Amino acid sequence: MTLVSRPLSPCIQHCQLDPANICQGCGRTLDEITYWGQMTEAEKAPVWERLEAKGYVESRD
Repeated sequence: MTLVSRPLSPCIQHCQLDPANICQGCGRTLDEITYWGQMTEAEKAPVWERLEAKGYVESRD
């Protein structure tokens, strides 16, 4: 398994939720934003992968 260097959070301080409760700035759901600080790196990994795939953050592989 390769460790990936990422920031602590994908937040870009452009917080605006759409009707589906997805942040238009970082692409996380409201639940992901709420629990981010309590999530393990293993729980965050698929979120990071989704955000990278959708172009919210650059891949750091």
